[in-house]
Amino acid sequence: MLDLRLKAYATAAAVFALDRFTKWLVETRVSFVESHRIIPGFFDIVHTQNRGVAFSLFNDSPSEWRTPLLLVFTLAAVAAVAVILWNAERLDRLSLMGFSLILGGAAGNVFDRAVWGRVTDFLEFHIGDYHWPTFNIADSAIVIGSGLLLLELLRPKRQTANVP
Repeated sequence: MLDLRLKAYATAAAVFALDRFTKWLVETRVSFVESHRIIPGFFDIVHTQNRGVAFSLFNDSPSEWRTPLLLVFTLAAVAAVAVILWNAERLDRLSLMGFSLILGGAAGNVFDRAVWGRVTDFLEFHIGDYHWPTFNIADSAIVIGSGLLLLELLRPKRQTANVP
């Protein structure tokens, strides 16, 4: 049981560390006007700030409640996932990895929001004139973790014999 918890929290910590490191690199080495083409016509490294939530929703909101409310909701989500992982022995492998990735990603973004009131995004994918909203490592971990949870939900369950 302790071994599973340790693996889960270590995975979340690794995601958090990777997220902080990549954001630090972008914040210290890429200006807001630069765009580094990695794969021409498909993938660039840019430097943007998001004061909203996923896909920059509420980014332009003038409300002074935006940041505190987002912080409260994300802290509640981080706490809930941390509690789920505390009971790691009840989770299957996909769910354990999914919740670990979600915890690390959510912690990375909540850290940014708590310290700076915004989140640094830098991964930009585009095809032609269509640009996917810019995101970061934490966002990627949350999406991948959610995908793993969805896979687990959709996976056929083994039937157990009901022996009296």
